[in-house]
Amino acid sequence: MNRMPVAERREQLVEAALAVASRDGIEAATVRAVAAEAGVSLGVVHYCFQDKDELLRAMAHAITERNAVQGLDQIPSGLPVATVLEAAIGALWASISGTRGSQLLSYELTTSSLRHPELNQVAAEQYRGQWSTAQQVLEVVGRAGNVRWVVPIEDLARVVVAVVDGYSLAWLVDGNADAALTGLQGFGTYLATLTTPNDGSADDAVLPAPVGA
Repeated sequence: MNRMPVAERREQLVEAALAVASRDGIEAATVRAVAAEAGVSLGVVHYCFQDKDELLRAMAHAITERNAVQGLDQIPSGLPVATVLEAAIGALWASISGTRGSQLLSYELTTSSLRHPELNQVAAEQYRGQWSTAQQVLEVVGRAGNVRWVVPIEDLARVVVAVVDGYSLAWLVDGNADAALTGLQGFGTYLATLTTPNDGSADDAVLPAPVGA
C-alpha cells in the first residue's frame, strides 16, 4: 500500500466512513468497518483518528461542508430585500434537495450522538456550524439588500436553522419538495419584515416584536 500524507489519509477514511454510513446507517460506521471500506488496517485508522468520537466529528464537519449553501455569491446587490431572500432561499433549497443522502446522514449523526453521552459534543459542533452558516447567509442578505436586521442576528440564525430543519425533515419523510420550498419562501417573506434600510429612513418605524417573543 502506498504511503500518503496523514491529511490525505484522513480524508480517505472520512469518505469511507460516509460511504458505510450512507449504505448501512450511522451505527454501522465502526472503526473496523471503515478500515475494511478503505482497504487499510485498523492501525491506520487509529493512527489518523484517536477514537470513533474524533472520526464522527470529522464526518460531521465533512457533511456540514457538503450541505453549505451554493450560489450566494451570484446574488446581485441593490435588489429589494424580499427578492434577495427569495434568491437566497432558492439557493439554499437547491443545496438541500440536491444532497438528500447528506441531509439524512446529518440527522442520523445528530441523533446517534445524542444517544451516547460521550459523543454529545459531536451534535453540539454540528449545530454550532449550522448557526454560524445561517448567520453568514443573513449577513450576505443584509449586504445585498442594503438592510440591517432589527433583531440580534445570532438569535435569528437559530430560528432560521430551526425552520430549515423542520421543512427538511418533512421533505425527507414525504418527498414533497414543492411544499417545502413554498413554506421556506413564506418564511422568507416574514424575514423581510425583520429588516430596516441601512440609510436610516426607517429608524423611527415601529419594529416587529423580537423573534420568539
